[in-house]
Amino acid sequence: MQTIVGVLRGGPSREHDVSLKTGAAILKHLSPERFSARDIYIGRDGTWHDRGRPTTPDRVLRQLDVALIGLHGEYGEDGQVQRLLERFGVPYAGADSFGSHLAMHKLMAKARAEEAGLRTPEYRYVERAEDGDKAAQDITRSFLQPVVVKPVSWGSSIGVSVVGGHAPVRAAIERLFTEGAPAVLIEEYIRGKEATAAVVEGLRAEPLYALPVVEIAPSDGDFFSYDAKYSGATRETCPGAFSRVVTEELKRAAKVMHRALGLRHYSRSDFIVGPKGVYYLETNTLPGLTDKSLMPKALDAVGVRFADFLEHLVGLALA
Repeated sequence: MQTIVGVLRGGPSREHDVSLKTGAAILKHLSPERFSARDIYIGRDGTWHDRGRPTTPDRVLRQLDVALIGLHGEYGEDGQVQRLLERFGVPYAGADSFGSHLAMHKLMAKARAEEAGLRTPEYRYVERAEDGDKAAQDITRSFLQPVVVKPVSWGSSIGVSVVGGHAPVRAAIERLFTEGAPAVLIEEYIRGKEATAAVVEGLRAEPLYALPVVEIAPSDGDFFSYDAKYSGATRETCPGAFSRVVTEELKRAAKVMHRALGLRHYSRSDFIVGPKGVYYLETNTLPGLTDKSLMPKALDAVGVRFADFLEHLVGLALA
């Protein structure tokens, strides 16, 4: 008897289009012999669809054996859809609702990283738009310029900018609040090589298996922005050209953050390798799984077929 797997994709976040591609990749590679895949599309307005027809979460979720979440950003990675799945008793792959919320909130994730002994960029946190000017003054006095201005809880580098000087920093803060960011994080800009390291529970009989580290080199000196992620112009090398010591530290740090955030099944953490060492940036609880995404590249580098990885996730969820 086939296992009925609901693949959730789309959603009301700013990463709707990328989520559609992740969901499509999952649907394409789920074994038709083992699984009966259900394409569950969530519109930008939050309306659920089952195989193209409008429905409600309670109707479709009761029909599933397990769910694979192809959602990204708000609703998909912040714990909201996880709480819904938990309410209806649907097993699913990925972090639970609390771990998702914790990892999505960059300030709380940084706090866990610091508690675990990892290095992170210095930062300031702005909770209200009216504090933007004062924060910009503090930042330009206290930090070398430029700095990184980012929303506290969006993904895929959406809304992130690298700016310097009082007026540009203030403008970047104001823009994020205008666009609906719940709060803003301003970090020192660490010059170095960008890297990402993914971990998978139970792969190859290891409690927490670290995949090869990917080195990320955006074109024209850009940081790993939203456009750089999906334009195809960024050079992504797997395994990355890091020393053995740095590579092992990146893998160790990815494992540390997976555990420190209380995550499940799989995750991918992002880092900067600077002159003073490895700096933790953030953790993705539902990494992109498109043909341009980093985690499939790392899986391929160690000979793990994407179809086998998906089957492994279903097994983890059901277990």
